[in-house]
Amino acid sequence: MRNRRLARRILGSRALQVVALAAAICFSLGATDAGTRYNSLNHRLMCTCGCAELLGECNHVGCQSSGQELAELSAGIAGGGSDKEILASFAAKYGATVLAAPTTHGFDLVAWIAPFAVFGAALLGTILLIRRWSAGKAEAAAANPPNDALYEQIRRETGSEGGF
Repeated sequence: MRNRRLARRILGSRALQVVALAAAICFSLGATDAGTRYNSLNHRLMCTCGCAELLGECNHVGCQSSGQELAELSAGIAGGGSDKEILASFAAKYGATVLAAPTTHGFDLVAWIAPFAVFGAALLGTILLIRRWSAGKAEAAAANPPNDALYEQIRRETGSEGGF
């Protein structure tokens, strides 16, 4: 009885592994499809007409750039170029601004690092400033303790019982 349960569990886990492997193979085969590559690449490029849209999203009437660039992209895919080669050819022809995201090497790496570095420096500066202000308040309170005799004199002279 116990061996049967163990055998069923093993068989069930093997069946689950086979299904997961089949799904992974199906998805990986679809990733090499030319249509999928075309959609992926045209969303990694910017239209050069000045509309600030992704190449695959540029839909304004009379755009003279997107049709030509999409045809170049199709030709690059049909020619068997890799994604990296196609993006590099677009960057060489139209400049680095045609890439929707900067590359992660050379000076373009600064575009990825700078926002995080500035945020970190601002956060650190804010924390240090708050600590300095807090320390200043504590020092001021220690240097000027409340003077009960002065408060008593003010209360007597004004006839106040502590309320305003």
